[in-house]
Amino acid sequence: MNPLHFQRAASASLLALIVLCVLWEGWLAPIRPGGSWLTLKALPLLAPLFGILRGKRYTYQWTSMLSLLYVAEGVLRIGDPGLMGVFAALELALSMVLFFATMFYARFTAPSRSRPDGE
Repeated sequence: MNPLHFQRAASASLLALIVLCVLWEGWLAPIRPGGSWLTLKALPLLAPLFGILRGKRYTYQWTSMLSLLYVAEGVLRIGDPGLMGVFAALELALSMVLFFATMFYARFTAPSRSRPDGE
């Protein structure tokens, strides 16, 4: 497996999740008309952004745990009516891609796996 594929998937899903959170809670289907403070839920996703884009293994490790918060929110809100449920399903899908991509990238870039003889 090539870790570059996982790095690209993690980068794309993280960026898409940031955009989705801001658009969803800000304009497209906010809880309150005119937007809500839930737009701020995108802020924690900015913390790992540069580490993910640069391929920092440690950032991938803790981002996999961070993504589970967005998985939980997606699961809880997927039953909401209208566009909120659709955006929750999209958030769930993106956060699952982020979780698995970060997990597999961290696994395949482990120092013990990069030695050819397996010592």
